[in-house]
Amino acid sequence: MTPYGAVNPALFCDLYELTMAAAYDASGLDGTATFELFVRKLPPARNFLVAAGAADVMEALERWVFDDVAITYLRSLPGFSPEFIDRIAGLRFTGELRAVPEGEVAFHAEPLLEVTAPLLEAQLLETLLLNLVGTATTQASKAARVALAAGDRPFADFSARRDHGVGAAMSAARASAIAGAASTSLVEAGRRYGLSLSGTMAHAYVMAFDDERDAFQSFCRTFPTNAVLLLDTWDTVQGARHAVEVARELGSEGVRIAGVRLDSGDLEVLSREVRAILDDAGLRDVRILASGDLDEYRIARLVEAGAPIDAFGVGTRMGTSEDAPSLGVVYKLAEDERGPKLKLAEGKATLPGRKQVWRADGFDVLGLIDEEVEGRPLLVPAKSEPLDVIRDRCEAAVALLPGRLRCLSPADPPYEVRISPGLTALVDRLTAEHRR
Repeated sequence: MTPYGAVNPALFCDLYELTMAAAYDASGLDGTATFELFVRKLPPARNFLVAAGAADVMEALERWVFDDVAITYLRSLPGFSPEFIDRIAGLRFTGELRAVPEGEVAFHAEPLLEVTAPLLEAQLLETLLLNLVGTATTQASKAARVALAAGDRPFADFSARRDHGVGAAMSAARASAIAGAASTSLVEAGRRYGLSLSGTMAHAYVMAFDDERDAFQSFCRTFPTNAVLLLDTWDTVQGARHAVEVARELGSEGVRIAGVRLDSGDLEVLSREVRAILDDAGLRDVRILASGDLDEYRIARLVEAGAPIDAFGVGTRMGTSEDAPSLGVVYKLAEDERGPKLKLAEGKATLPGRKQVWRADGFDVLGLIDEEVEGRPLLVPAKSEPLDVIRDRCEAAVALLPGRLRCLSPADPPYEVRISPGLTALVDRLTAEHRR
């Protein structure tokens, strides 16, 4: 199963991509072209992005083909000539991809992904690539902020039930792991990506018993070494006392409570009360987990207050990136066989030519691919990598950011992306030509 479900990736395109492809074909235009996927500007609350989604793109391209089912459907649509349909029958991706490696930090205007391919192929990929890279980068960027807020306290992805579809939930689990999540609650993501799983119980389990203590006893006997008890079904403090009673009663059976979870109320106050109850009973090794509408801001306040919470389960607000639920990713033609291409639309101008991004000391330089610029080049041939390699890259990249960028508030000044002399000269020349 793919992260986007049983969808034919070749048909995951907007109609205008097909109509343009048909018109390109009719005009004899199918030379090599380069398109770039980038973000015009960062959302207001973001100081950086975490690149993600390239692996999903590569997987999708392995299945990207206008097969018999796709062609049969396209023949039923009005407006497309039989010659064009025959032209794309069996079409597969034959081009090349360069990408900012997953887990690396990136900024506005910088290509996250570059496609160089025959024009028809490159154009027909637009919506698919924007969806996969935009979604994963949005989620990884949000999760990186959660990781910064949590510090050395682990957090888990609990977002699947509220993410925007099955594919988005799979993407959220992987993107969160890239950014530092210790585990996910989503079992299929654990299987598919090799992620650690975490989960406790729901209120329904406790409510299925007449007495909370009976629920706790049953669960602990079923999972004698790793049970985590949910305390707030009726009364959180009383739930903690019941957990202590159960721990004492079952201790002789070798049963050990691993943790308790708080899912509502004033988490700072309740965590202190619950910690005191557990400690007074000698259960100092029982961990306290917190969940319930958490995001980086709430976690940061809890950590700053010194709340005795050992780990966090973060769901809706992380998986859907609630404060910035979409990213302004665009996919634009940069160059074709006749040379660099420039767009001058007000507020939506693009930069021409194939490019490279160089990371220098405290700033990036965006320039032409053949320029000589000091710094570390970021755009490299796309490749599949183990998730732990990507996670380590993300941790190192975020750690190297200036302190102002690792804060949750907008950075002042923001990170600087400079335009190289060569790219500036090309923009000036093409602008002058188009305005004659």
